[in-house]
Amino acid sequence: MGLVHGPSHPLVLLAKWYERFFGRLSHLNLCVTNAMREDLAENWRISAVTVYDKPASFFKETPLDLQHWLFMKLGGTYSPFRARSEPEDPATERSAFTERDAGSGLVTRLRERPALLISSTSWTEDEDFSILLAALEKFEQLILDGHKLPSLVCVITGKGPLREYYSRLIQQKCFQRVQVCTPWLEAEDYPLLLGSADLGVCLHTSSSGLDLPMKVVDMFGCCLPVCAVNFKCLHELVKHEENGLVFEDSEELAAQLQMLFSNFPDPAGKLNQFRKNLRESEQLRWDESWVQTVLPLVMDT
Repeated sequence: MGLVHGPSHPLVLLAKWYERFFGRLSHLNLCVTNAMREDLAENWRISAVTVYDKPASFFKETPLDLQHWLFMKLGGTYSPFRARSEPEDPATERSAFTERDAGSGLVTRLRERPALLISSTSWTEDEDFSILLAALEKFEQLILDGHKLPSLVCVITGKGPLREYYSRLIQQKCFQRVQVCTPWLEAEDYPLLLGSADLGVCLHTSSSGLDLPMKVVDMFGCCLPVCAVNFKCLHELVKHEENGLVFEDSEELAAQLQMLFSNFPDPAGKLNQFRKNLRESEQLRWDESWVQTVLPLVMDT
């Protein structure tokens, strides 16, 4: 509200007074980060309990046959998902990433497939996508300079006020080995795409610096490693060099893309190590977290 109207707008001041006054009267307050809990205690004299956001149960890794179905479906509208070459057997079904054998029905990943990078956004000023576009330009130049890196399909999902602005910027780029598309996905297809991607990128910086990006929570639910732009409390979610990487600018992001996609697909690479760490972390789901964390607090109140 303060971003839209300004911090001194009467509506913003009224909302701040309302939250401060009634927050102190409640029996139990919940917040989403330790940074927010400390800020509430120091500046508002409100005691709160941290309950981290958790992914819903449908955010999970997507089986390969379902990945293929999704890629074929999206390929009907978006060219980056379509096969780069025709299979020898006309009955074989091929996408940019996968193919289904005509006889057995078995789905396999293409050996020379591009890497699939995904970022989701509400296209607001909280997220500076010029950082990603600059990193993609640097990444492509590395390919053209002879570095052993895959072609890249970058999918940016969502809609919002700055979507058209960035769409025009993307159209002005002369990419040769990088393809960028900005689809609006059906609700049931979004978790499937997250569960099919190789890497997530988060450019959310948080206007308050006290909350965490839900998109990263969902990506982690899909065991999808993340590169995320740094801000005050991000470390509470993204553990640098454990489940992803944190960057400050386009130069650092480009270097991380180079490192993660070097010799792609590399089963022994850092990208797969991050995914393995996420699989082994045994993350709670939203309903499980509620039962284990919130319900006992409510029962004791």
